[in-house]
Amino acid sequence: MSATTSPSGNSSGRASVPPSGPASGRSAGPGDRGHTYGKGPGNGPRVRPRWGRIALVAGGVVLILAIAGGIFAFNYVSGIDKDLKRTNAFSGLSADRPAKAVDGAVNILLVGSDSRDPDTKDDDATGWRADTLMVMHVPADHKSAQLISIPRDLWVVVPRSNDAACTDGSRAKINASFSFGGLPRAVHTVECLTDVKIDNVMAIDFGGFKEVTDALGGVDLKVDQTITSIHPPHRVFKKGMMHMNGAQALDWVRQRYQFARGDFARMQHQQEFLKALMDKAASSGTLTSPGKLDDFLNAVAKAVTVDQEFSLKDMVLQFRNLRGENLTFLTTPNKGSETIGGQSVVVSDREKALALFKAVKADTMSQWLAANPVKKS
Repeated sequence: MSATTSPSGNSSGRASVPPSGPASGRSAGPGDRGHTYGKGPGNGPRVRPRWGRIALVAGGVVLILAIAGGIFAFNYVSGIDKDLKRTNAFSGLSADRPAKAVDGAVNILLVGSDSRDPDTKDDDATGWRADTLMVMHVPADHKSAQLISIPRDLWVVVPRSNDAACTDGSRAKINASFSFGGLPRAVHTVECLTDVKIDNVMAIDFGGFKEVTDALGGVDLKVDQTITSIHPPHRVFKKGMMHMNGAQALDWVRQRYQFARGDFARMQHQQEFLKALMDKAASSGTLTSPGKLDDFLNAVAKAVTVDQEFSLKDMVLQFRNLRGENLTFLTTPNKGSETIGGQSVVVSDREKALALFKAVKADTMSQWLAANPVKKS
């Protein structure tokens, strides 16, 4: 697989309230749809968003489900489809949405959160708290996929309502769209930002991957320094390779205060955890054992919420030729961090971002990637 890095923004994980009044900035143009871009120094540390790795698992889930469809009958997949939690992710959106430019291409908005985080306040635990936004683009030939991370602190125009014009809103971090209007407002904001029509939405609860890990029999993770967890029961993680069950692994990847690099260390550990999950699913016989596969997919189903039109059977059929080596991970082009109105925000690189999403909309990502090689990892 391939990956790139992006600048970090505010690490609080909370949505910010935008200033009132109409958004200022240039007029919307093709591929822009009202996004206001700031200017930043571009000298911030370049890392992925805090929970960026969650979406990697979502991409892996799609692949695993596609492979599973080649092994089991469609009625098995139908059972899982019926068990998926669903939400009206497109509620109240106006008809003035980006046009579907290429038939067969699919764009899925992946949303990552951690509703079971022990640091979450009780009064916030049931609300949408998006820590990751990614657009998963699958070209019309269904032979590859690109997952484009949108930093949660990206400074954008959030429309005033789900059916408001893209230019009718206030500037805020894109994460704020969830607190203003839930998933539909986030979809609207992303479509305004990218001028790409979102076909489906998948929200992933990171806390739910405790059960996913246990269904795989645990994972082996590298502990780079000995620490004691800040969360009960205050587990001790000793330096070296450790085999962890779901509770241990989730506790490990939530730690940050004990590390000199703080959130940067946590992001690294999350990446290693999710990679270990995908590797274990592919190498442990899970995909060829009906019992193991059933436990694994049922755990995954409990950890995700999808839109009303999402069809697992369609995904299995369409993505049956996708494999991990055909996935590319990248980040919305940006200039780094800047302080605006007392907030640490991520500033978009306007020209490069427009070019990227123009390629997504036109389904010409192969040409874009040839001209903009992505660093392998």
